Amino acid sequence: MAEVTSTGGPEGPAPEQGEKPIGRRAVLGILGLGGLGIAFGEHVQNGISDLLKPLRGTGLAGLVPGGGNFTLYTVTSGFPAPPPDYRLTVNGMVERPIQLSVRDLEALPATRLTHDFQCVTGWVVDDVHWTGVRLTELAKLAGAHPSATVFHFSSFDGVYTETLTTDQAEQSGAIVAYSMLGGPVSKAHGGPVRLYVPGMFGYKSAKWLSTITLTGVVEEGYWEQNGYPVDAWVNGHGPSAA
Repeated sequence: MAEVTSTGGPEGPAPEQGEKPIGRRAVLGILGLGGLGIAFGEHVQNGISDLLKPLRGTGLAGLVPGGGNFTLYTVTSGFPAPPPDYRLTVNGMVERPIQLSVRDLEALPATRLTHDFQCVTGWVVDDVHWTGVRLTELAKLAGAHPSATVFHFSSFDGVYTETLTTDQAEQSGAIVAYSMLGGPVSKAHGGPVRLYVPGMFGYKSAKWLSTITLTGVVEEGYWEQNGYPVDAWVNGHGPSAA
């Protein structure tokens, strides 16, 4: 589910304009709509998206979750603050575990993307600008073992997890993003850094990223444990099958 992530820790400052979190009860209430989209495939998703398009830019889109803007769901109490002296950890089946500050990430080769962000409930934010570092680049930097075939992601909210195979990371061009929408990733959007997986539903793009662990086993992430599929391509397949 796009932008559906658990949030924990102390309540932060008021969300940015248009970034009001929706509580856990409401999130659970819309799970059925997300499941409907997955069950019936891209035709249902495209139909919902087509219905939303005429509302964008009219002022009426705000009446529809995500109609032209991100809708930020939360299953706990608010947007978590990053730990003091935040570092992103890359560990697991690697030769040299690393910890990277945002400045360290910004100093690495940058990937810039312009891509839609789509929720399984049907809403889409068109042409979002992202900047970050490819997951595959971080794996090389840490010296990932050949048998490390899975990225496991943990959030510093203490709850949210997700996984992505190395093949999926390569196909999608997945990045650890430190910039989106023309500026640093805000706390509400999962900053200081978050995952972004082009071509997959938003629940794969884990927010408030804390640790990337290279493993050899695919584990169910937070929403997969609640019934969502591990394979989350929007169109039912990866770019190589398009």
